[in-house]
Amino acid sequence: MTHSTLEMYNFHVWANDVIIERLKELPEEIYHKEIQSGFSSVSQILTHIYLTDYAWFEIIQGKSMNEAMETTNQLKKEVELKSLNEMKEIFLNLSERYKILLNSQNDMDVLLIVDNPYAGQLETSISETLIHVVTHGSYHRGNIATMLRQMGHTSVMQDYGLYLYSKERKINVGRASKHS
Repeated sequence: MTHSTLEMYNFHVWANDVIIERLKELPEEIYHKEIQSGFSSVSQILTHIYLTDYAWFEIIQGKSMNEAMETTNQLKKEVELKSLNEMKEIFLNLSERYKILLNSQNDMDVLLIVDNPYAGQLETSISETLIHVVTHGSYHRGNIATMLRQMGHTSVMQDYGLYLYSKERKINVGRASKHS
Protein backbone atom coordinates (compact mmCIF):
# COMPACT_ATOMS: atom_id res chain seq x y z
CA MET A 1 0.00 0.00 0.00
CA THR A 2 1.76 3.13 -1.16
CA HIS A 3 -1.01 5.36 -2.52
CA SER A 4 -1.53 8.42 -0.27
CA THR A 5 -5.24 7.63 0.01
CA LEU A 6 -4.31 4.29 1.55
CA GLU A 7 -2.36 6.15 4.21
CA MET A 8 -5.49 8.17 4.93
CA TYR A 9 -7.37 4.89 5.33
CA ASN A 10 -4.71 3.72 7.80
CA PHE A 11 -5.33 6.94 9.73
CA HIS A 12 -9.06 6.14 9.80
CA VAL A 13 -8.36 2.69 11.27
CA TRP A 14 -6.02 4.22 13.86
CA ALA A 15 -8.51 6.97 14.82
CA ASN A 16 -11.35 4.47 15.25
CA ASP A 17 -9.15 2.45 17.56
CA VAL A 18 -8.13 5.55 19.55
CA ILE A 19 -11.75 6.57 20.18
CA ILE A 20 -12.80 3.01 21.06
CA GLU A 21 -9.92 2.74 23.54
CA ARG A 22 -10.99 6.03 25.13
CA LEU A 23 -14.58 4.81 25.39
CA LYS A 24 -13.36 1.64 27.12
CA GLU A 25 -11.76 3.81 29.83
CA LEU A 26 -15.08 5.45 30.70
CA PRO A 27 -17.95 4.07 32.79
CA GLU A 28 -19.69 1.35 30.79
CA GLU A 29 -23.08 3.09 30.83
CA ILE A 30 -21.68 6.04 28.83
CA TYR A 31 -21.58 3.92 25.67
CA HIS A 32 -25.37 3.42 25.48
CA LYS A 33 -26.51 6.48 27.47
CA GLU A 34 -29.17 8.39 25.56
CA ILE A 35 -28.63 12.12 25.19
CA GLN A 36 -30.08 14.91 23.07
CA SER A 37 -27.92 14.97 19.95
CA GLY A 38 -27.96 14.08 16.25
CA PHE A 39 -27.64 10.44 17.30
CA SER A 40 -29.25 9.15 20.48
CA SER A 41 -26.06 7.59 21.90
CA VAL A 42 -22.37 7.07 21.35
CA SER A 43 -23.10 3.44 20.49
CA GLN A 44 -25.44 4.58 17.70
CA ILE A 45 -22.67 6.72 16.18
CA LEU A 46 -20.07 3.95 16.35
CA THR A 47 -22.60 1.57 14.76
CA HIS A 48 -23.23 4.13 12.00
CA ILE A 49 -19.52 4.53 11.27
CA TYR A 50 -19.05 0.76 11.09
CA LEU A 51 -22.07 0.14 8.87
CA THR A 52 -21.09 2.95 6.51
CA ASP A 53 -17.54 1.58 6.27
CA TYR A 54 -19.04 -1.85 5.59
CA ALA A 55 -21.36 -0.52 2.86
CA TRP A 56 -18.52 1.25 1.04
CA PHE A 57 -16.37 -1.87 1.29
CA GLU A 58 -19.11 -3.79 -0.50
CA ILE A 59 -19.45 -1.06 -3.13
CA ILE A 60 -15.70 -1.07 -3.81
CA GLN A 61 -16.00 -4.85 -4.26
CA GLY A 62 -18.57 -4.24 -6.98
CA LYS A 63 -21.92 -4.45 -5.26
CA SER A 64 -24.59 -1.86 -5.94
CA MET A 65 -25.38 0.71 -3.29
CA ASN A 66 -28.84 -0.86 -2.92
CA GLU A 67 -27.25 -4.26 -2.23
CA ALA A 68 -24.78 -2.73 0.22
CA MET A 69 -27.54 -0.84 2.04
CA GLU A 70 -29.67 -3.99 2.24
CA THR A 71 -26.75 -5.89 3.81
CA THR A 72 -26.04 -3.16 6.35
CA ASN A 73 -29.73 -2.86 7.22
CA GLN A 74 -29.70 -6.58 8.00
CA LEU A 75 -26.56 -6.19 10.16
CA LYS A 76 -27.73 -3.09 12.04
CA LYS A 77 -29.55 -4.75 14.97
CA GLU A 78 -26.70 -7.21 15.49
CA VAL A 79 -24.06 -4.46 15.47
CA GLU A 80 -26.08 -2.20 17.80
CA LEU A 81 -25.98 -4.90 20.51
CA LYS A 82 -22.21 -5.34 20.47
CA SER A 83 -20.00 -4.36 23.38
CA LEU A 84 -17.05 -2.02 22.89
CA ASN A 85 -14.66 -4.98 22.82
CA GLU A 86 -16.78 -6.62 20.13
CA MET A 87 -16.93 -3.34 18.19
CA LYS A 88 -13.16 -3.10 18.31
CA GLU A 89 -12.95 -6.63 16.92
CA ILE A 90 -15.39 -6.10 14.04
CA PHE A 91 -13.72 -2.80 13.11
CA LEU A 92 -10.36 -4.61 13.06
CA ASN A 93 -11.75 -7.47 10.96
CA LEU A 94 -13.29 -5.06 8.46
CA SER A 95 -10.06 -3.04 8.22
CA GLU A 96 -8.12 -6.23 7.46
CA ARG A 97 -10.61 -7.06 4.72
CA TYR A 98 -10.25 -3.51 3.35
CA LYS A 99 -6.46 -3.78 3.33
CA ILE A 100 -6.55 -7.08 1.43
CA LEU A 101 -8.98 -5.61 -1.11
CA LEU A 102 -7.06 -2.36 -1.49
CA ASN A 103 -3.69 -4.10 -1.80
CA SER A 104 -5.12 -6.15 -4.66
CA GLN A 105 -6.05 -3.04 -6.65
CA ASN A 106 -3.84 -2.11 -9.58
CA ASP A 107 -5.47 1.28 -10.03
CA MET A 108 -6.90 3.23 -7.09
CA ASP A 109 -8.42 5.71 -9.55
CA VAL A 110 -10.45 3.10 -11.42
CA LEU A 111 -13.96 4.35 -12.14
CA LEU A 112 -16.81 3.29 -9.87
CA ILE A 113 -20.41 4.03 -10.76
CA VAL A 114 -22.49 4.45 -7.63
CA ASP A 115 -26.25 4.64 -8.01
CA ASN A 116 -27.42 6.25 -4.79
CA PRO A 117 -31.19 5.82 -4.38
CA TYR A 118 -31.38 9.24 -2.70
CA ALA A 119 -28.90 11.28 -4.73
CA GLY A 120 -28.69 9.57 -8.12
CA GLN A 121 -25.75 8.27 -10.07
CA LEU A 122 -22.17 9.26 -9.29
CA GLU A 123 -18.97 8.53 -11.16
CA THR A 124 -16.19 8.27 -8.60
CA SER A 125 -13.09 6.20 -7.90
CA ILE A 126 -11.79 3.90 -5.19
CA SER A 127 -9.47 6.66 -3.93
CA GLU A 128 -12.31 9.19 -3.74
CA THR A 129 -14.49 6.63 -1.99
CA LEU A 130 -11.75 6.06 0.61
CA ILE A 131 -11.50 9.80 1.20
CA HIS A 132 -15.25 9.77 1.84
CA VAL A 133 -14.91 6.86 4.29
CA VAL A 134 -12.14 8.71 6.16
CA THR A 135 -13.87 12.10 6.31
CA HIS A 136 -17.20 10.51 7.24
CA GLY A 137 -15.52 8.68 10.13
CA SER A 138 -13.71 11.84 11.25
CA TYR A 139 -16.93 13.82 11.25
CA HIS A 140 -18.73 11.27 13.39
CA ARG A 141 -15.81 10.70 15.77
CA GLY A 142 -16.11 14.46 16.33
CA ASN A 143 -19.78 13.87 17.21
CA ILE A 144 -18.63 11.31 19.78
CA ALA A 145 -16.16 13.82 21.26
CA THR A 146 -18.95 16.39 21.59
CA MET A 147 -21.30 13.88 23.21
CA LEU A 148 -18.63 12.87 25.70
CA ARG A 149 -18.15 16.52 26.68
CA GLN A 150 -21.92 16.90 27.08
CA MET A 151 -21.82 13.97 29.51
CA GLY A 152 -18.95 15.52 31.48
CA HIS A 153 -16.09 13.43 30.08
CA THR A 154 -13.08 14.28 27.98
CA SER A 155 -12.46 12.80 24.59
CA VAL A 156 -9.11 12.05 23.05
CA MET A 157 -7.24 13.66 20.18
CA GLN A 158 -7.43 11.63 17.00
CA ASP A 159 -6.43 13.98 14.24
CA TYR A 160 -4.20 13.20 11.28
CA GLY A 161 -1.23 15.15 12.63
CA LEU A 162 -1.22 13.13 15.84
CA TYR A 163 -1.48 9.96 13.76
CA LEU A 164 1.69 10.99 11.90
CA TYR A 165 3.48 11.69 15.18
CA SER A 166 2.33 8.38 16.62
CA LYS A 167 3.79 6.55 13.62
CA GLU A 168 7.02 8.49 13.75
CA ARG A 169 7.63 8.34 17.47
CA LYS A 170 5.61 5.27 18.41
CA ILE A 171 4.03 7.28 21.23
CA ASN A 172 1.04 6.21 23.27
CA VAL A 173 -1.27 8.95 22.04
CA GLY A 174 -4.24 7.79 24.09
CA ARG A 175 -2.52 8.73 27.34
CA ALA A 176 -0.80 11.88 26.17
CA SER A 177 -3.58 13.62 24.28
CA LYS A 178 -6.81 13.73 26.28
CA HIS A 179 -8.49 17.06 26.09
CA SER A 180 -11.77 18.57 27.18
